[in-house]
Amino acid sequence: MKKTVAVFACLLLGTPTFLSTAANALDPKGVASVFSKYIENKGLANPSVVVIDEQTGEIVFEKNPNSLRKPASLQKLFTGVAAVNHLQMDQTFTTSLWSGSDSKTVVIQGSRDPWASPYTSTAKKYGRTSLPRFEYYALKTLKELNEGDVKKATIYYSQLFAGDVATLKTLFRKNGVTAVMKPVSAQEAINRSSTLVIDSISPTLEEMLTFALVWSDNVLSERIARIASEAAGNGLTEAGVEATFNELLTSFDLDATQVVVKDASGLSRKNRVTAKQVGDLLIKIRDDEKYAPVVNGLPIGGISGTLQKRFVKTAPNAVGLVKAKTGTLNGTANLAGYVESGEHEYAFVIIADKLPRSYSAGERARAIVDRILGKIAAPFIALFNLDEVENDAEAELVSSDTP
Repeated sequence: MKKTVAVFACLLLGTPTFLSTAANALDPKGVASVFSKYIENKGLANPSVVVIDEQTGEIVFEKNPNSLRKPASLQKLFTGVAAVNHLQMDQTFTTSLWSGSDSKTVVIQGSRDPWASPYTSTAKKYGRTSLPRFEYYALKTLKELNEGDVKKATIYYSQLFAGDVATLKTLFRKNGVTAVMKPVSAQEAINRSSTLVIDSISPTLEEMLTFALVWSDNVLSERIARIASEAAGNGLTEAGVEATFNELLTSFDLDATQVVVKDASGLSRKNRVTAKQVGDLLIKIRDDEKYAPVVNGLPIGGISGTLQKRFVKTAPNAVGLVKAKTGTLNGTANLAGYVESGEHEYAFVIIADKLPRSYSAGERARAIVDRILGKIAAPFIALFNLDEVENDAEAELVSSDTP
């Protein structure tokens, strides 16, 4: 989060010298005091915590920082960084349906589109690649070109995720068609294609990554991570993703020896990470423009995504000042990101994965976390010498009113 400059306040107050201020902003000692006082709340069930001063890189507070814990959707931070490392952020993915060069065949030319959806409603709402639409037009094309006879039809396809192939098979069966789905290489798919029927082009990878982080989309995150893993030379498998994440940490000179990676979405309860590893990663990527898609893609407290309803009632003063990734499983309520406190910004990681497995326990833990951050969060306000900015302000006003 970049600091917010309140020029309006400058003009009103006309302070004789430049100064930076923020009501209730805390220096590192103050932040440490807040965490020391409130993190022991039983509602957090002995969490793993680290807080780091973004400016100096110094640890402000820690509790069980090296304890291996369940990251839940904090895992998506690794997915985001891996995507930036190995993929082009302006990359798009095209899926197209073609009539086949042979009778009773159609061809789906894929590109491992992570944006594909098995649900018509979801596809329409978010403009996603609709698998039901592809099945509908595939069946329609087969019937039109074969006088309604679709028995023993073959659908050749290239570069589709296994889950999408399974979805298409299910959709065909629901329409009474037992079609043969046959995988082929990208070149063979081209060779077997005759006439384009429909196609779908995904948003850019950066846009999809933002969606995955803001809304914590599990399938999308998993697919992006696997595509990144393949680009890294580690393959599309779970083991490949683990290798890619380990290489990621090592490239930042972070310890990867104890990390356990079972998926890229964070759904697995077997994933393990430490608060310190996540915190160190947040510091490493914060001011590197390369990783802006990850940092800028995080939900904002009280404003967007999975944080849209957070802080609004629990800590209203923190709305807009916390940018962080949530991590939720039954019995787990995690949050990791950045909080602004005047001139300071702190990277924080709170992994509360030992909660009772109930909705109320999770809600209680999230409220506690919100209130802790609310005691730290404060906007940055820059006050300038009125004489120094008066002429520029007047010039700007004249310019804006001039036809």
